Amino acid sequence: MEREEVEQRVLDAAEELFYSQGIHAVGMDAIRSASAVSLKRLYQTFPSKDGLVEAYLRRRDARWLRELALYADAHDSPAQRILAVFDWLFRWFNEPDFRGCGFINSFGELGATSQTVADIAKAHKQSFRQYIADLVAAAEAPTWLADQLFLLAEGAMTTAAISGSAEPARQAKDAARTLLRAAHADTGSPA
Repeated sequence: MEREEVEQRVLDAAEELFYSQGIHAVGMDAIRSASAVSLKRLYQTFPSKDGLVEAYLRRRDARWLRELALYADAHDSPAQRILAVFDWLFRWFNEPDFRGCGFINSFGELGATSQTVADIAKAHKQSFRQYIADLVAAAEAPTWLADQLFLLAEGAMTTAAISGSAEPARQAKDAARTLLRAAHADTGSPA
């Protein structure tokens, strides 16, 4: 087995287990079993659990942001792209294995004891906020709208995870639509 294949198998197993059970609850032995990689190869690829957690979060960050952008950017107008963020969240919340935001979860578990985890979670949220800010700028809406839309999305993630319902995405989309109208009324441009 090539190193890259081993790395992908380990990361796939780690992501599934960390996301479904929590980082603290999952040991390297469980990852070894789930990935079907020997413990020796596992530790050659990821010498520590901390390194594996970091790699898992970085890979999840890149994929999450890429998938969101692919979905939202496929819509025609800037306002439609903003609202599409909430449609994408609704789809994500409906996935059978949805357990909330992996970054909020990992920050809650390890943010106080792992500066690396805290930094990765913060960077992910900053990237997501910047993506929304870029959509707001393309819609020629006031800059204040970005923070409000970001908070709506973040609140929807947490509420959906706790409630076990995807409806917070729809509710957040309705609020986003109202905010877009208000923002465009402030600037005098059409929504």
